[in-house]
Amino acid sequence: NINLKPAPYFRKQFEAKKKIKSARAYITAGGLYELSLNGDRVGNHRMDPTYTRFDRRNLYVTYDVTRHLQNGKNAIGVTLGNGWYNHQSTAVWDFEKAPWRNRPTFCMDLRITYIDGTVEVIKSGKDWKTDLSPIIFNSIYTAEHYDARLEQSGWNTTNFDDSKWKRVIYRSAPSQNVVAQALHPVRNVEEIKAKSIRKFNDTTYLFDLGRNISGVSKITLNGQTGTVVRLKHVERLYANGRADMSNIDVHYRPTDDKDPFQTDIIILNGKGKQSFMPHFNYKGFQYVEVSLSKPLDLKKEDLVGYFMHSDVPIAGSVNASDTLINKIYYATNNSYLSNLFGYPTDCPQREKNGWTGDAA
Repeated sequence: NINLKPAPYFRKQFEAKKKIKSARAYITAGGLYELSLNGDRVGNHRMDPTYTRFDRRNLYVTYDVTRHLQNGKNAIGVTLGNGWYNHQSTAVWDFEKAPWRNRPTFCMDLRITYIDGTVEVIKSGKDWKTDLSPIIFNSIYTAEHYDARLEQSGWNTTNFDDSKWKRVIYRSAPSQNVVAQALHPVRNVEEIKAKSIRKFNDTTYLFDLGRNISGVSKITLNGQTGTVVRLKHVERLYANGRADMSNIDVHYRPTDDKDPFQTDIIILNGKGKQSFMPHFNYKGFQYVEVSLSKPLDLKKEDLVGYFMHSDVPIAGSVNASDTLINKIYYATNNSYLSNLFGYPTDCPQREKNGWTGDAA
């Protein structure tokens, strides 16, 4: 069902009966994925695999996972996001009508080499199990919604009881052409602390990062169960200091009010301090307006931003005696990085489309 909102979990438990020499994981997905082994996330990439014409070509990523495995019982966990494969948000480009559109799916091989030279391959198959995650909605174009009340602690570890989970089914691959992803990965390259916070009332705050970035925000808070938190990400403000979305939502065509543009939604579980950062979305923003269904006392330190982009190496720099030239270089460089997500884009908020800068 391509209209099913929650992101799926998948898990597989297996036993390594001999001493492990090395191990590699090979994984591809229609959509986006996050991989974990024994409760630990594998790698620090974001938004893998990179966007392709899914019905013609798919990319796989390879990880050295030797340090994540142990003798005896092990558990694999996979979370899938929609990405551009199952675009549920509606905009002027009609990505929801894409010929490749389908519910997210994945394929994985875990190749283990033992000390005695033998090799075992743990594959994705019908012996895996699946359930829905607390990520109740995710759109690479708009935002992510998370209901912490639905969390299943330890779901990707060996001690978890998955007896109520369902068996998986086989799916057709998006295409038969699966090739290695040979490019610099997207990462949370830089953490940016909030420069200031403004309190409008007990349920509304505005955080200012002091600079415009592509990426995500991460908020840490402690509130009553059922408290709804909305984080609206914008690039400019109205005269009264509130978030102004009018310059970036111009191509969005929502069919209802359940998927507000660049607005993450969190529902707290009341179990103490918790942090939230989107898994399968990024935005363009400088300001984050936080609205709460119940009063909370927020501080500037409760929110940080992460500048996300393809983690390309620096090839050179500019350092001129004229400060204006330095500022132009800094702004230009950051603009290019904000539009580099495995492919060059036109903007990290309004469109997110591939663009080679060919417009006059």
